[in-house]
Amino acid sequence: MGSATREAIAAAKAALAAHGDSATLGAGRDLFAAGRVIGDSAQLHTVLADSSADPAAKSDVVERIFGSLDSAARGLLSGLVASRWSQPDDLLAGIEEIAIRIMAISADSSVDIPAELFAFGAAVSSNAELELAVGNKLGDPAAKVALVDALLDGKASEQTIAIIGHLVRQPRGRRIGALLRYAAGVVADQHEQAIATVTVATALSDEQVERLREGLAKKYGASRVNQVVDASIIGGMRISIGDVVIDDSVATRVKELKLQLAS
Repeated sequence: MGSATREAIAAAKAALAAHGDSATLGAGRDLFAAGRVIGDSAQLHTVLADSSADPAAKSDVVERIFGSLDSAARGLLSGLVASRWSQPDDLLAGIEEIAIRIMAISADSSVDIPAELFAFGAAVSSNAELELAVGNKLGDPAAKVALVDALLDGKASEQTIAIIGHLVRQPRGRRIGALLRYAAGVVADQHEQAIATVTVATALSDEQVERLREGLAKKYGASRVNQVVDASIIGGMRISIGDVVIDDSVATRVKELKLQLAS
């Protein structure tokens, strides 16, 4: 992430904090929708992501096109497009992140969005047909959303359903598992928590996961561990906590050894 994008995200998070109670489920949905409209129009995306363009002029574009949106969503969107971004696609990423943070804020304290996202991810990864149906880049977005709604009706919060519905409609080249882990991380960060994603070749026992969580909590402040089983790493484990990545997998060690022997 470039410095301009980091500054833009920081400004957007500060603006979100200032909105307080106006960060509602409806505002989050509207911001997600605006991001999809911008992402689906190359011309609009180019105009709004242009760092050299007049910020006031871009805000005027937002008012003309998105004037019917929730006022909080519109205000946040105006701030996002007025900011400078390191890469044009970072604008879409920024809109998405702030919308996810709104979802985290708007949910009842009893709702565990990361747990719901992980549960959906586990269900999808265990069924190849389901994973293809929701993750196919060429699939009909409306059909994918309808499938998500059917699968999660009565089983997840409105916030989680809205997050997943957006992600399957606008994956921007990312796989469904990565999308869900990313969204869970943003929600956790909004609540000043951290999630460690641990990738292993074979599943760890509950006791092993708990010991690992305790160790990561002491060193990195991780409040929970999300376990991902991936046989391709062969052995060892890969741990990611925010921007921190600890890769002690056999696959990576073999790759590094091959590079050393080739040099």
